[in-house]
Amino acid sequence: MLYQLPKHPEAKDKLVDDVRKRGIAFPLTDGLRSLVATKSGNDATLQRTLAEADRRRSNPVVASLPPTAEGLELLERTRKATLGAAETMPDYLVKQQIARSHAYGQSKNWAVYDRLSIAVSYRQSAGEDYKLLSINGLPATQDQSYGMKLGGTTSTGEYVTALSDLFKPESRAEFNMVDTDTLRGRRTIIYEYEVKKQFSHQILGWGEGGSLRQQTIAGYRGRIWVDRENNRVLRLEEISTEIDPGFPITAANTLIDYEWVAINEKEHLLPSRAVVQLTSRDRGQTEETRNEILFRGYHKFGAEVKIIDIDEKDFPPDKPEDEPKKPEAPPALKPAPPKKP
Repeated sequence: MLYQLPKHPEAKDKLVDDVRKRGIAFPLTDGLRSLVATKSGNDATLQRTLAEADRRRSNPVVASLPPTAEGLELLERTRKATLGAAETMPDYLVKQQIARSHAYGQSKNWAVYDRLSIAVSYRQSAGEDYKLLSINGLPATQDQSYGMKLGGTTSTGEYVTALSDLFKPESRAEFNMVDTDTLRGRRTIIYEYEVKKQFSHQILGWGEGGSLRQQTIAGYRGRIWVDRENNRVLRLEEISTEIDPGFPITAANTLIDYEWVAINEKEHLLPSRAVVQLTSRDRGQTEETRNEILFRGYHKFGAEVKIIDIDEKDFPPDKPEDEPKKPEAPPALKPAPPKKP
């Protein structure tokens, strides 16, 4: 299956799914890692899946899933902790560094077309607010903003909205405990989830010439990595579903990693990086876009300050290691099972 990937890249999802279901009965050597990277185009999802399978092979007891009742209890504690944290989140300011790439067709030949610096403020009373600071290192002009007028792919809601919407009762999310993993040294349980379109608040928008022309609500499904000790989500993968036929955006997926950051001398779990990927088809042309986002310089946002007054000097200098690196591949989940009549 691995050797078929160069000619049939669409077979990767099945390979990932088979490895997750069946595991592996051989050690994951450096030579095999190199071969996987070569044949898969250095696909991070496949590499991570193999690493997870190798961990389960070498230590099946530690890697085994807990009893169903324990898994349900962990999920409920996580729901309460996530919604509780959203209600007590302080007002804060953070800078996003975004590298935006695109590729035509399904070539995956990504080309970076710009790099953005965005200031984002969050207030309990008003939610998230965005200000474009620079494009390709040049200060943004007064008439430039982060949104539809900017063109290209933009996204919002990576901070509090994504997780709180998933766990709110009105979303009626269905969860299924499927795997274990060790993420940044933390033991986690992986749950697959699904939110039907009729209960979703996920909005996809499409525009031209700086104006919003169409928008739709989509369902979504994916996976969350839950810290077994802290009852918090350390990673969220999300794939849009039930997109209206004929809508220009035909696929959308997001990966968000969360880490603990100090704001006003208290620790809060907030995004550290994200990858947002869209596929669109317009006038017979298919295009994929990918935004690689780093979140840097979290600090308290004063009540008297307005986002419009923020500029680069309000954040610590960027470090060389803060430059966006090649991201993990977007989530590759098994296809949704066909609906029975």
